[in-house]
Amino acid sequence: MSTSPSAAPAQGQAWDFSDVTRSNDSLRRFLHGLPGVDQVGADSRAASLGTRSIKTTAKAYALDLAIRMVDLTTLEGQDTHGKVRALAAKAMRPDPADPTCPAAAAVCVYPDMVGVAKEVLGDSGVHVAAVATAFPSGRAALDIKLADTRDAVEAGADEIDMVIDRGAFLSGHYLQVFEEIVAVKEACVRPDGHSAHLKVIFETGELQTYDNVRRVSWLAMMAGGHFIKTSTGKVQPAATLPVTMIMLEAVRDFREATGQMVGVKPAGGIRTAKDAIKYLVVVNEVAGPDWLDPDWFRFGASTLLNELLMQRTKMTTGRYSGPDYFTVD
Repeated sequence: MSTSPSAAPAQGQAWDFSDVTRSNDSLRRFLHGLPGVDQVGADSRAASLGTRSIKTTAKAYALDLAIRMVDLTTLEGQDTHGKVRALAAKAMRPDPADPTCPAAAAVCVYPDMVGVAKEVLGDSGVHVAAVATAFPSGRAALDIKLADTRDAVEAGADEIDMVIDRGAFLSGHYLQVFEEIVAVKEACVRPDGHSAHLKVIFETGELQTYDNVRRVSWLAMMAGGHFIKTSTGKVQPAATLPVTMIMLEAVRDFREATGQMVGVKPAGGIRTAKDAIKYLVVVNEVAGPDWLDPDWFRFGASTLLNELLMQRTKMTTGRYSGPDYFTVD
């Protein structure tokens, strides 16, 4: 069922959400007017899609696609320059012994490590993503969040992964969350006019209901987010197949209503090649093949890449690599 607004803009015109976002009450009416999510039905459909079998040729393609979609991530207080440099090198050449292995999509780090990653990655095509806005809690004043974002962008970040204020959202302060996303997006613009892409993290494990996941997806898209992202990876549950399916339904319906495409990034807890392929099946079946592209779907992960590489080696050589064959992230 489509969740599009009641009226569409003329062909070629951008959607104008000004009436919806003129007050918290009008935004609440819109978001609470979206069709509710049948939790049992959503869980059942996600489970059913997760059982689809992938044959040999399609599996080889899926493994390479999944590798190309990985945001290789390190977000620990103990991160060092050496670790970030090694991670960036791995993102460019995940399997140094196999030049046919594709590169990852991005390296995701804290803002102070952006310059280190950028120095290694250069013009390789692998992006640098930086978490910002008081990640992972989002508990900071807006001016601090904006300064955090600007610092990362000025250091060369191609993408910013911001966290919403979940407390504000759960309290019904929708316009506050909307305006914060808009402000962060403005902070992503560099002096030369180029802009870092903005991924909006919901921390779905704290949002309590599937209805809230649908509402916050629309809220972030209306505010101009380029991607919507499940989780920081610091809270459990993180990414789940049903939650990602609901977000994929939202981006599909948003494009149907507005003509604008928005990406999706599940992050946290996706560790096996089998699970990654399940997500790709759901992407194809729910949003459609246009989203089967690193520009529109990403995996936020630190350990997934090695599992994908092991499965890829198994398909090409007929045997699994030893546990010490690939570097430990």
